[in-house]
Amino acid sequence: MPASESAATGHQASLVHPSAASLPALDELLDGLRVVSLPMNTRFRGLTVREAALLHGPNGWGEFSPFLEYETAEASAWLASAIDDGWGPATPVLRERIAINATLPAVPPEQVPVVLERFGDLDALHTIKVKVAEAGQALEDDRARLRAVRELVGDSVRVRIDANAHWSLSEAHAALTQLAAFDLEYAEQPVAEVEDLARLRELLSTSGVPVPIAADESIRKAEDPLRVAQLGAADVIIVKAQPLGGIRRACEVVAASGLPAVVSSALDTAVGIALGARLAAALPSLDHACGLGTGAFFDHDVARATAVDHASLAVRPVRVTPDPDRLDQLDAGTSRTGWWRERITACHRHLVRTSGADA
Repeated sequence: MPASESAATGHQASLVHPSAASLPALDELLDGLRVVSLPMNTRFRGLTVREAALLHGPNGWGEFSPFLEYETAEASAWLASAIDDGWGPATPVLRERIAINATLPAVPPEQVPVVLERFGDLDALHTIKVKVAEAGQALEDDRARLRAVRELVGDSVRVRIDANAHWSLSEAHAALTQLAAFDLEYAEQPVAEVEDLARLRELLSTSGVPVPIAADESIRKAEDPLRVAQLGAADVIIVKAQPLGGIRRACEVVAASGLPAVVSSALDTAVGIALGARLAAALPSLDHACGLGTGAFFDHDVARATAVDHASLAVRPVRVTPDPDRLDQLDAGTSRTGWWRERITACHRHLVRTSGADA
């Protein structure tokens, strides 16, 4: 059920940053810093290389990898997550195995089999997320991609789509009216504004279009992630550990929203994927496969032994320790490491200021 206004206000104060007592000193963060650059085998989110900073704390390795364009205030929640992971208390483990979906970028139809095979045995696929509404493409490109998916995997596999908020309200209604023919599990963030998500749900219901709505950017990039539930704007919420400030804060968002949740990756390294798996393991209920299989897009990851079992498309809620040789092989170099040191310094300063800790 939707969260109340008072509940949302109370939770929002605790969602953004750690308390003063939980903040390690900046030098402690930087002492264990390794910055990596992971080449990708498929262009995804406009990227062909993924940079990430890994921090070593008392609990093990944590990840800080906000996308390069994010400003300090937004990126600081990602640092709060790395601190909570590396220095904070343990979280509950309520399940030992989490089903994960394959993710299909906005590729041409002929590339669909090649990309999906990177996730393992096609016969093991149970859920696929398909990117749609790519810049420079038309709705017919999305239809062709989805048609290729259904022809490859049949009707028993769940198919969800993700528009990354690239449609207007009218475009989303028109598109989903057509794409509903592919039996969609849900449509993720078809429009940008929360109010338009709510209007779209009403329009789809009135039109008899059976496509549930999932909110992603409206959760992880919003000042108030609970507004989605307040306005009845989604059937499902997508939660990501890093953008929400860590496992405990993400669990607070899910609990306060009262909506089913899907845990997803922010194109994380194996360290961040393991964090997402532990978030999924900590949720009281989990009815959908999670988007934690994006490691398939990297040529090499920071660890050989990851949390992902590609044979069964599942992930285990464990910690991952990077291999020293992989850290050396994927090292981003002195210049990029210096850039990330400055970014961590700025985000740490922001956390100090907003938490009231001593500088």
